[in-house]
Amino acid sequence: MSITQFTSYIGGRARAAGLGLALTSAAAFGTSGSFADALMATGWTPGAVVTARILLAAVVLTPIALVQARGRWRRLRASAGLVGLYGLVAVAGCQLAFFNAVDHLDVGVALLLEYLGIVLVVLWVWLRHGQRPRRLTVAGIVAAVTGLVLVLDPSGGLDGAGVAWGLVAATGLAVFFVASARTDPELPPIVVAWAGMVVGALTLAGFGAVGLLPLRAGGADVVLFGSELSWVVPVAALGLVAAALAYSLGVAATRLLGAKVASFVGLTEVLFAVAWAAVLVGQVPGAGQLVGGLVVLAGVALVQADDATAAAPEPEPAAGDESGAEPVPATGISGPGPQLVPSSGFRGSWE
Repeated sequence: MSITQFTSYIGGRARAAGLGLALTSAAAFGTSGSFADALMATGWTPGAVVTARILLAAVVLTPIALVQARGRWRRLRASAGLVGLYGLVAVAGCQLAFFNAVDHLDVGVALLLEYLGIVLVVLWVWLRHGQRPRRLTVAGIVAAVTGLVLVLDPSGGLDGAGVAWGLVAATGLAVFFVASARTDPELPPIVVAWAGMVVGALTLAGFGAVGLLPLRAGGADVVLFGSELSWVVPVAALGLVAAALAYSLGVAATRLLGAKVASFVGLTEVLFAVAWAAVLVGQVPGAGQLVGGLVVLAGVALVQADDATAAAPEPEPAAGDESGAEPVPATGISGPGPQLVPSSGFRGSWE
């Protein structure tokens, strides 16, 4: 097996692993809407839900993160700016904006607005690096957004404040994918997720302490699985599953897949959210939503296929060719500029 073939084989295994991690992360993220809705129905404010979710996740991840951060504190300090942006915008800001959008809009409309962030990722790479999306990627965008409309079936009126909050959430989602892909590959994903959560939790708690963020919670039971359960159940699920697990796997997946592909695979969160809503709060999707789910998956498949095709190895240089050029995987975007390159840990990033 040649070096080129071996590199292609390893790259394929890395993409498969990244896809599995991304799907698991999306499934974990998809639980947040149902658990948060159950809490807010009993009087919790969006700020209290988000703060509790992030704070609990940060506490749970602290022992593991401290162990994995040994010998890497200098790298973490060097990445302080990026980690701070990740914590403020991608963790705290995105969640807070989404739940505030839900206060003004139907949950479906708010979620659709948030997932415009996938388009922002492609536009960012286009504008920042001059890499124009290829036709297959554009087709994936159209299919994914069309499928989202069918899945979410927005029927409520649009509120200006709600739309603004939704667009802020979309920006936070885009920052999550791009920032995750750019973090130092020598920093374990759990360390990055933990550091971002610490920044986000402290910021939200600080805003709440000075009265800038309403933090109101209660001890009333919530309705889940058709039964009344303690409020501890959704809070624990939000912190452990929908935050600690979801963010850690999300960072790891984005390193393997790159920001663009990970953002599109993340669209499956909508499908998981619909499924979880049916199980947890009895919201069964209709036939149109199921069709929309298939369209979303088709869009994800188009982007994934575009990336895999671009990453296919080129023929080895013929004898006498001294260029020694190694094939460089592309990213579903054409034109000159940065490429998705493998590095230690098989990280995909916009270098």
